[in-house]
Amino acid sequence: MNAHLSSAIVMPMHDPTGLYFPHLIAIMPLLKQCFARALISIPPGTRQQQAAWVECCRADDFFQVLDLDAGLAVGDEFVQLYAHAAATCAPETLLHLCFIDRVAFALQSDYRARFMADLQAVTTADAPLIFLRSAAAWATHPRNYAAIEGMLIAVTEGYFRKTLDPAWCHLVAPAGQLQAILPQVQHHDLRICTELVLLLQATIQTKEVDWLAWEDPFLLGRDAAQLRLEREQSVAETQKRLGYVLPMLQLIHESRAATQR
Repeated sequence: MNAHLSSAIVMPMHDPTGLYFPHLIAIMPLLKQCFARALISIPPGTRQQQAAWVECCRADDFFQVLDLDAGLAVGDEFVQLYAHAAATCAPETLLHLCFIDRVAFALQSDYRARFMADLQAVTTADAPLIFLRSAAAWATHPRNYAAIEGMLIAVTEGYFRKTLDPAWCHLVAPAGQLQAILPQVQHHDLRICTELVLLLQATIQTKEVDWLAWEDPFLLGRDAAQLRLEREQSVAETQKRLGYVLPMLQLIHESRAATQR
């Protein structure tokens, strides 16, 4: 079966400033070559401030737009979108859970051909699957990003004897399998990404890719070396990453401890 006919891309669209919507529309023809449909979620702030872009998506049958309620935590926004996608797609549909910034960069850079080939090559035999940042991809990121998230990956590898990314950028799972595990997700923040990995870790596969290189310089129109240095020297950037990685580490430790009781 053509993978394109049995896969969908699933992306939260938190974009009150309108940074990402122009990229989404620009890459839409390429997305249609890789996926049968796109499911996106729109929080109220984005819906109000970027109404024209949102209506542009609604006008195209390729998009299925989920309007989110106000006041949801980020993890709950993700879970509502993922649950909606799982419930409205056939159980065998491969759902590509990912993020517009990474996808926009991959499709508008020298990584385009490899990215599209990798997506189109995924079959049900490969899923669930995490696309991992390769050594080359990590080398493009600020060192504090790589050190902090690398610690998370190393701890997970030590516990489960396989390289996983609990703060993944791109995860593929069949709709039926995702629908079955989502009721077990308990947290309301970015730990939901880690929970999905823990729930799938027994069967999840991985593939290292270069196209998960650092996307910010492209999206912000900045010199990569200069921006990397700024981020490496930024206390706020380091604290931001510790803010989600440390709770993820604790969750992984608790999960491992529970299995050994």
